[in-house]
Amino acid sequence: MSRPLIAILRGLTPPEAPAIANALIEAGITRIEVPLNSPDPLDSIAILARDFGGLATIGAGTVLTPAQVQSVSDAGGRMVLSPNCDADVIRATRAAGMDSFPGIMTPSEAFVALNAGASGLKLFPGELIGPKGLRAMRAILPAGTAMWAVGGVSADNMGEWRQAGAAGFGIGSSLYKPGDDAAAVTAKARAMVAAWDGIAA
Repeated sequence: MSRPLIAILRGLTPPEAPAIANALIEAGITRIEVPLNSPDPLDSIAILARDFGGLATIGAGTVLTPAQVQSVSDAGGRMVLSPNCDADVIRATRAAGMDSFPGIMTPSEAFVALNAGASGLKLFPGELIGPKGLRAMRAILPAGTAMWAVGGVSADNMGEWRQAGAAGFGIGSSLYKPGDDAAAVTAKARAMVAAWDGIAA
């Protein structure tokens, strides 16, 4: 079962990438993002795409330019996430055959992203928007718009976000912090998967 949970592995290094990815996949999380401000991120993405591309969707976060989009594609990535809404980045991502999740905070940004072809919208920072903000935006966006909450999502508040209309979640430090080993990630990933399964049932 593919759950709408994206693991954000900020600070991941290439040597630890396989063990961390394996822990996530075995726990049930099959969308993995390596932010481009991590150490040697394209090397990590290439390793993960090579070793786990058949089991998980591998991609990059903190993607800010069309040139970076191309680099992610060349490394084997299949999704691009950004903290901002840049129509050129969205169009370049879609042209490369990858899913695009631009960061938005306002209805204006949301419509710019959708008009540029975004696959889904990344509500970021989620802590500032909150479930109330998500619910308000859903009222004026096209039906079926996939809105993903990123930032401040935990097993404890996932249900509230879901009730407000979140299609999925990007989860960072609640899943992985630099220095975490595979066992720690496994425990945290299982807790997140259990939380999702509990509200999705």
